[in-house]
Amino acid sequence: ILLVLGFLSTLAAIALITVAVTQNQPLPKNIKYGIVLDAGSSHTNLYVYEWPAEKENDTGVVQQVEVCKVEGPGISGYSHTTEKAGPSLEQCLRQAEEVIPSQQHQETPVYLGATAGMRLLSLENKNAADKVLSSVEKTLRSAPFNFQGARIISGQEEGAYGWITINYLLGNFKQSGWKKLLHSLKSISETSGALDLGGASTQITFVPDGTSDESPGNLLYFRLYGKDYRVYTHSFLCYGKDQALQQKLAKDLQASTSSTENSSLLDPCFHQGYQRTISITDLFKSPCTSAEKKQFPFSQLYIEGEGNYEKCRRNIQNLFSKTNCSYSRCSFNGIYLPPLQGDFGAFSAFYFVMNFLNLTSEIPFALDKVASAVQSFCARPWHEVKEEYHQIKEKYLSEYCFSGAYILSLLENGYEFTTENWQRIHFLGKIGSSDAGWTLGYMLNLTNMIPAEEPAAPPLSHGSYVGLMVLCSLVLVSVLLLAWLLFHKPKCLQKGIV
Repeated sequence: ILLVLGFLSTLAAIALITVAVTQNQPLPKNIKYGIVLDAGSSHTNLYVYEWPAEKENDTGVVQQVEVCKVEGPGISGYSHTTEKAGPSLEQCLRQAEEVIPSQQHQETPVYLGATAGMRLLSLENKNAADKVLSSVEKTLRSAPFNFQGARIISGQEEGAYGWITINYLLGNFKQSGWKKLLHSLKSISETSGALDLGGASTQITFVPDGTSDESPGNLLYFRLYGKDYRVYTHSFLCYGKDQALQQKLAKDLQASTSSTENSSLLDPCFHQGYQRTISITDLFKSPCTSAEKKQFPFSQLYIEGEGNYEKCRRNIQNLFSKTNCSYSRCSFNGIYLPPLQGDFGAFSAFYFVMNFLNLTSEIPFALDKVASAVQSFCARPWHEVKEEYHQIKEKYLSEYCFSGAYILSLLENGYEFTTENWQRIHFLGKIGSSDAGWTLGYMLNLTNMIPAEEPAAPPLSHGSYVGLMVLCSLVLVSVLLLAWLLFHKPKCLQKGIV
């Protein structure tokens, strides 16, 4: 009898395990796709995202599968040849056609968001900006995808979508099981702040501690997965790294006493031995520098590098006005900034510049080590830098000294990160397979893929449920068998006992 019962129990266990394994076989993939074009001030990137259709309202399932950098300048660079803005995107659109199955082209949404470069062009020449967007829209409509719009997004949107992206990819919005319990025990903020740096603007976004409403215009409210978030965000137009350099050069020129026909400027933010010539017209054409414009007796400015980090930092500091603040606390230029809270993910140019300088390890460097590394790089002569990094375009390579010093000034002097909280900044290029940036958050928002309320879901996954049922069944069978043996001893056992 015992042998028969044991055999039947083993068969039952095998059957239950077989059912569990068969039930959890992966189903054929049903994938959906989305495309977002990030039309920045210096260039445009096209991103292709995919997600399982059956998990459309779940977190952590959307991933980037393709990125294509559009050749040429950003779309704002076509202000004098607006008809060429749209066709410049065609090569990357064809690349997206190859990545996405042809039968899904028509259902795949495509969005274009233009950022600070186009915000500046709109201020400078609205008619040209409208024509650029019209050209872009014409090209996107002719692609085989489901065109959903091309527009200039605000600085607040850019900051908010960047914050949504990094917290979505880090899994901070929706937790389950033990992770949810651990997060509920945390006393610090559950979300990470976002620091974004482009060519023409920079954004800071985070959930502040407390409930101060000193500057309501800088606060946004989100309800995601059943939880309310009160988010501070501000975008500084003209404080991206490219426009900041233009601002610095304009101020340095104004402060210079030179007025010769061929004016030259000794610049501490370029390497010693580096030379550059720029047009006075180009220097002052941007709305970021036009206020500094005055008549000069020369049309070209000759710049010669000096490679002096300390002097460079002092010059950059002139870009940040810290004098007038009508709030309890300000960043710069009189803009309210609540006390910094939690960890921060710094991406886009923050990451690219720091990565070039080998300052993006998983264990953050101390502030003094970062400053020392930037200082050492700036002190190197231009011929030596150019020889070592010959594969990098000269324009980009020549500006890493300024960009490194500017990032330190912006974070330390502008946002007032200190030695104590500097290591809470994490420079992020990718999170998983997806680039850190605003584009994923933009698509998630427009497709309503992050619900306001947490979707109803069973407490256990299907696999966990089946496994638990198998375990409980085996325990139950064992208990029943043991009870039967104890209270109804078989004759064979009774004889053995006698």
